[in-house]
Amino acid sequence: MLIRAVYTLLLALAAPLLLFGLYNNKSNKPKFSKRWKEHFGVTPELKSDQKPIWIHAVSVGESIAAIPLIKALKEQAPNQPILVTTTTSTGAEQISKLGSLVEHRYMPIDFSFAVKSFLKVTKPRQMLVIETELWPNTLNEVNKFGIPIIIVNARLSKKSRDNYAKFRPIFNIIEPCLTQVLCQHKSDAEHFRSLGVPNSKLKVTGSIKFDIQISEQTLSLGKQLRQAIGERPVWIAASTHKGEDEIIIAAHKYLLSKNPNALLILVPRHPERFDAVFNLCINMNLSTIRRTQNIPPLESNVYLGDTMGEMLIFMAAADLCFMGGSLIGSKVGGHNIIEPIALGLPVLIGPSYYNFKEIVDEQIKLNNVSVISQNSLLENLDTFANNYKGNKVAPSSIKKGAIDSSVTQILLNI
Repeated sequence: MLIRAVYTLLLALAAPLLLFGLYNNKSNKPKFSKRWKEHFGVTPELKSDQKPIWIHAVSVGESIAAIPLIKALKEQAPNQPILVTTTTSTGAEQISKLGSLVEHRYMPIDFSFAVKSFLKVTKPRQMLVIETELWPNTLNEVNKFGIPIIIVNARLSKKSRDNYAKFRPIFNIIEPCLTQVLCQHKSDAEHFRSLGVPNSKLKVTGSIKFDIQISEQTLSLGKQLRQAIGERPVWIAASTHKGEDEIIIAAHKYLLSKNPNALLILVPRHPERFDAVFNLCINMNLSTIRRTQNIPPLESNVYLGDTMGEMLIFMAAADLCFMGGSLIGSKVGGHNIIEPIALGLPVLIGPSYYNFKEIVDEQIKLNNVSVISQNSLLENLDTFANNYKGNKVAPSSIKKGAIDSSVTQILLNI
């Protein structure tokens, strides 16, 4: 009890900074508008009287990962209502694409009063947490309401495990609240086990991000974009972070010295950085077209993907993919490579990919992924320019992931 009190006090002190980051108005970032109240537990009534399955997906990445799971659950139980919460407005934007399939609410901040208010209105039958978003007060209140808590697609890198170990009293509050932890890999289960989670709660199900289904519409839109680009070498730098864009742009200028016809599709990870990255390209004397300009990038050097939810379209129009969040030390730990792999793209990734280590290591063995440094990025682009023949490879087959009937039955029967 004392530990939770201290934690709540520290959270209260940090809350103004957290809220500033969340609500700070930035260009290209969706607005919360009047829905900010939901973060404090003031949540509208749900449309259905039936208890929903509550899925929490923090932001964009988790929301995209949750979508195939939501569709699979709906196939198994069409009448089961599903409530999805996100913390960010960009995550909410992804969930909105599901239309009437789900209801969306913003996640209450991790204060007991806010969580209690949310639970009294929504009355979920169970809580599914995508990946590893473990908030002590939230989990404690959900558990007190008698609601099962399942961590789906759970991942816990060694670095994250070590961080939790430093605050073991906090994790000791979290662990008893968990009903089941469905892990991506054996190593994730081992890390949870080392923190005291019993074997009876752990199950290795694989990554739901393997269960990507690329729609015919996406492939068609990618083909249309490629036709607008024309026959030229196209590489995409996906989900880049501050500090990486300069490296990528410098590498592209090198590629242009080898093949002036080459095009870079540059897609920053965070929408609030779109303008800054565009200005960076212009300042580096690169002809740059933004996606939102609705102009075909016929002769431009860079095509800036300044929209949300179109990454697969951009990838479908490219010949080579660099996956961001991997060249800037250990700050991010890389992003998911399954989407470009599923589209048949050879993938380059920097040395910091600990968030997706098992997936990347497996794809390295299959020669689908190359780990590169800043210097070897230039070498790979040189090879790309020399070997480009104008022929895109067919989409590859990837290992079946976690969303099958057994997993959906686990979730529906808890």
